Amino acid sequence: MLEAGATGVTIEAPLEPNVNHQSTAFGGSVAALALLAGWTLIHLRLRSEGLATRTVIQSSTVRFDAPVLGTFKAVCGPVADDAWERFTRAVRRRGKGRLHVVVNVEADGRVVASFQGAYVAVAKRWGDGDD
Repeated sequence: MLEAGATGVTIEAPLEPNVNHQSTAFGGSVAALALLAGWTLIHLRLRSEGLATRTVIQSSTVRFDAPVLGTFKAVCGPVADDAWERFTRAVRRRGKGRLHVVVNVEADGRVVASFQGAYVAVAKRWGDGDD
């Protein structure tokens, strides 16, 4: 991991353990890294605001624009304030909320894939246990 906080997450992965039969990054590895970056951003920001939740991916799409020939990283920037406010208001009022997040996957200084994911956070109740 290169950086992780409530305003942004960047996670890096090497090519070798993620290589496919074409000697490029396996698409599933690229998607998984992007999914993890989005989840981490939401998880850390919810925690920073004192909200204990269980957060899961509901749906996602990935667009692959170029082959990944080396180390790659998933970059998830901040969520728009109005979207975040709607999301946390729903978690507080109804016990769950949904948030859409965009993550870019970069290699060799350019975007090689784009990920869009819908995550659902469900408020923990007493006795649910820790993360």
